[in-house]
Amino acid sequence: MKENKLAELSMEFSVQIIDLVKKLKSKHESVISNQIGRSGTSIGANIYEANYAQSRKDFVSKLEIALKEASETGYWIELLFRTNQIEEETYKALRNQCKSIRALLVASCKTAKQGKDPD
Repeated sequence: MKENKLAELSMEFSVQIIDLVKKLKSKHESVISNQIGRSGTSIGANIYEANYAQSRKDFVSKLEIALKEASETGYWIELLFRTNQIEEETYKALRNQCKSIRALLVASCKTAKQGKDPD
């Protein structure tokens, strides 16, 4: 069985987001940590759910939701950096992972909309 790269990347990203949320909460930062916790882990949840879609339309819809969540997560990552809640190294790593996931989601949506089997 071929490994689903997108699902694996989103799982790794979710783990890192959960670790980040723990660190933020230990500093008593709860507003943004709650938001990024929800959006950052929702990416992978929607990708996993897409694997059991009832139709191609449902599959694309789940991936598009994951894409929106990834976009929102990118916003929170930047906001955390701009407000000095995370260091530049953490910011760049999370931002790059989020961008990679978004790029794969865009490509997967495009492929699925064209009627081809997703990778």
